[in-house]
Amino acid sequence: MHKDGKVECAAAMRQLWDFLDEEMGPDKMAQMKAHIEECKRCVPHYDWEKAFLEAIAHVKPDNCAPSRLKEKLEQRLREAGFMGSAR
Repeated sequence: MHKDGKVECAAAMRQLWDFLDEEMGPDKMAQMKAHIEECKRCVPHYDWEKAFLEAIAHVKPDNCAPSRLKEKLEQRLREAGFMGSAR
């Protein structure tokens, strides 16, 4: 984060999943929202990841991957810095 309280692009991208899942406090949500609305470089990432999550939400439960696959995927994303820490 910048000294002026603005979110840097790299930090925004690391926290994008948490933002889209609304898993941040209100102040952080507001900072991220402001960054996404202002930053032309981050908007395509936001749009893609939002569309991805919406597509996943529409998958029928009988077409879902086994829970072990989900756990492995979440772990890899966490290791790569794309998800918050384990809950």
